[in-house]
Amino acid sequence: MHYFITGTDTDAGKTYVTCLLVEALRRAGHAAVGYKPFACGDRIDAHALRQASEDALTLEEINPVYLKVPASPYAAALLENKTVDVETARQGFYSLAARFSHVLVEGAGGWEVPLEGKRTMADFAADLGLPVILVVNNRLGCLNHTLLTVKNIQARGLTCAGIILNHAQDERDLASISNRMILDNFLNIPVLSEVMHAESQMDWPADLPL
Repeated sequence: MHYFITGTDTDAGKTYVTCLLVEALRRAGHAAVGYKPFACGDRIDAHALRQASEDALTLEEINPVYLKVPASPYAAALLENKTVDVETARQGFYSLAARFSHVLVEGAGGWEVPLEGKRTMADFAADLGLPVILVVNNRLGCLNHTLLTVKNIQARGLTCAGIILNHAQDERDLASISNRMILDNFLNIPVLSEVMHAESQMDWPADLPL
C-alpha cells in the first residue's frame, strides 16, 4: 500500500512523520521507502528519508527533482530559468512502486503549493491517486487549515486516510490540547496519532491498511 503525505503548511512536520512511518514499516519487516519527488532549497528532507529507508535507494532515486532556490517549486523554477520535470517525478514513483510494497510519497510545502503551469502539488497527488495522510502542526489556527485541506482532498475524489497531529512546539497550549477532540467532531476521518519531535519512533497506525 502506498500513501501520499501532505501537510497543512510548510514545516508542519511532513518529513519527520514520514520518516517515523517508514521506520515503523521496516521494523515490522515490510519493504518500505520514502520518496521526495520535489525538493527546493536543500535536500535535507531527502537525506532524512534515505536514512529512514536504510539507504535502500540513492539520493537521486528518493529525490529526482531538485531546485536550489528555497521557494515553491513553481517560483524556484522561474528564478532558476528551469522547468519542473513533473513526468520524471511521476515515473520515479512508478519505478519505486514496482520494487517496494510501501512507498510513502512526501509532498513539498502544503497541499496546494504551486508546482508548474497552472498545476499544484495537489494535482500531482491526484495524478498518483494515492490515499492521503495529512500532517498537522498542532497549534492555534490549525483547525481552519486542517478542515480546508481535508475538504479539498475529498473534493478531488481522493481518500484522506487520516490525520497525524505533530506537536512541533516544546510547550502545549489549550488549543493544541483540544484540537483532536474538535477534529474528531467535525471530520469523519480518524486522527491516527499524535507525535512530538522528542519521540524517536512510532508504531504504524492500526487504522491504516498495509
